[in-house]
Amino acid sequence: MNRHSEQIRVPPEITFVRLSEIDPHEIARHMSDPRVAEHMPLLTGAWDMATVAEFVRQKDACWTRDELGHWAFLSDGRYVGWGGFQKEGAEWDFGLVLRPDAFGLGTRIARQALAFARADPRIPFVTFLLPPTRKALGALTRLGARPLGEITYEGAVFLKFRLETGRG
Repeated sequence: MNRHSEQIRVPPEITFVRLSEIDPHEIARHMSDPRVAEHMPLLTGAWDMATVAEFVRQKDACWTRDELGHWAFLSDGRYVGWGGFQKEGAEWDFGLVLRPDAFGLGTRIARQALAFARADPRIPFVTFLLPPTRKALGALTRLGARPLGEITYEGAVFLKFRLETGRG
């Protein structure tokens, strides 16, 4: 590169695919990382191939039942995590679980997924459940989510947030 050239940074292309398209070993490595488990109180034990198969089966069942569910997220074709929407009673909950080396992509991926929710007439609002260990909550505020307080889900305490999609 000569002194008159400029270096241009191109943001990675983020794509969403079905979890079943990802090598199960990638998901197992991701979910076995202690840095991921640190903020997932319901995550217990190591993930083996049987655990991954059951996880993917359950997430695919959401797609069958609700015609919406969780995706795998790719950054320039590389698996960086998973998340999406899951119907919890009358509410659509959004979750996002990234590999530690992709934590910086969270807001961008969330914005892309939330654009999907805003276009879906079934989703007047989205909820988020975060463990109290998550202290940096500015991204949720910037997205427009407001705190609803603490709830207990499957025996663990979470901070609950709600984001209006403009559909309600």
